[in-house]
Amino acid sequence: MKAAAEVSARAGFVRRARVARRRGMRTAAFRWLVLAVLLLLWEVATRAAGSAFFPTPSTIVARMHAMWFSGPPSRLFLTDLAIDNVLPSLGRMAAGFAGGALAGVVLGLAVGLSARVYDYLDGVLQFLRAIPPPALITVFLVLFGFGLRMQLAFIMFSILWPVLLNTADGARSVEPLHLQTCQVFRLSRTERLRRVIIPSALPKMFAGLRLALSLSLIVMVFSELLPGTTNGIGFQLTDAYSMFDLPAMWAGIVLLGVLGYLLNELFLLVERRVLAWHA
Repeated sequence: MKAAAEVSARAGFVRRARVARRRGMRTAAFRWLVLAVLLLLWEVATRAAGSAFFPTPSTIVARMHAMWFSGPPSRLFLTDLAIDNVLPSLGRMAAGFAGGALAGVVLGLAVGLSARVYDYLDGVLQFLRAIPPPALITVFLVLFGFGLRMQLAFIMFSILWPVLLNTADGARSVEPLHLQTCQVFRLSRTERLRRVIIPSALPKMFAGLRLALSLSLIVMVFSELLPGTTNGIGFQLTDAYSMFDLPAMWAGIVLLGVLGYLLNELFLLVERRVLAWHA
């Protein structure tokens, strides 16, 4: 009887997995179909308009290939232009994101674990969060000057607030019953933090990190639009616009969209694995 129940449960699990897999495949196919239809409409509309300011998607893709992805296979088809501009941009973004995310998580836990500290600092944090980062670019230029230090500091400051506030909110939303259970079992402060508080805060922490990821791409490009920058995707956008090379400008814009999409999908993959227990 028990063996039959286990076999039936296992069969039900397999059926549900197959249904979920088919549903996921249908969703992915429909998503790609929508994208293909939109690209076709874009191609038709731009060809009909015949405007030099709006090149066709086929022209943009051809320019992207020529600029960045027509290199030798030994370099993963990356051209010298891609190595000199795209990779430095991704490096700045990764370094700024890592530093800002780490600072946001540490400070968020420190603020969220103390109700008194949270009450004291909530107004200040909300004030700083509300200031648009581009409005402070002059301050960063005065403090760090032009160059890599300013760009990294600007990215870190910009993404700090969504991570900090979401982490603090997650740390404050731990179930009181869980904390009381920790006291009953006499867990140390480190054990409570590692076993209860951080796992409980992870969903909101990842929400802040996802927002920070998209924001880091935006502020990275903005920091490269400033005078004194000598490479990067933002620098290429400015250079293409100054030379009225509109296909190259649109190629940079589309590349940013593709990078944002791929980074978001990669982040969601990591989030689903880390938060599988939560789902």
